[in-house]
Amino acid sequence: MGVEFNADEIFEMAEQIERNGAKFYRKAAEGFEGSGTRDTLLNLASWEDQHLKIFSNMRANLPDKDRGWEMFDPEGQAAMYLRAMADGHVFDVKTDPSEKLTGKETLEEIYRTALGLEKDSIVFYQGIREMVPERLGRNKIDDVIKEEMRHVTILSNQLTSLKP
Repeated sequence: MGVEFNADEIFEMAEQIERNGAKFYRKAAEGFEGSGTRDTLLNLASWEDQHLKIFSNMRANLPDKDRGWEMFDPEGQAAMYLRAMADGHVFDVKTDPSEKLTGKETLEEIYRTALGLEKDSIVFYQGIREMVPERLGRNKIDDVIKEEMRHVTILSNQLTSLKP
């Protein structure tokens, strides 16, 4: 039994994740004028912008016939995963994490929040990776996952450098 997925909606969710990430990093950077920390946060925002472009291009270039595609999912696991994502049970792509920044957070708190966001995005992209056919750009999702993993490494290193 196949389950039909709407590729347009999946890529739209991915775009929102990247928009949220870029906005979070830019807002967090505001509190660190003229420092290396600001540069690191702005670099992370720039990378998220690049991911947004990748997903936007994938979405824009979807042929009409591929906007919804059939995937073998006999137990409906993929469909349930996507529904949990869309409903905000795994994480809420509609919530803007930058709105939670008050300007009073410590650098450690910012990095820990960012790590959580990066891990959430990796989980989402790994989940949709299997749903996206090769012809629609599965390899691009692989590339984004690798970059998000690099962000986790950067943030983890920054956290480690904060310890005395």
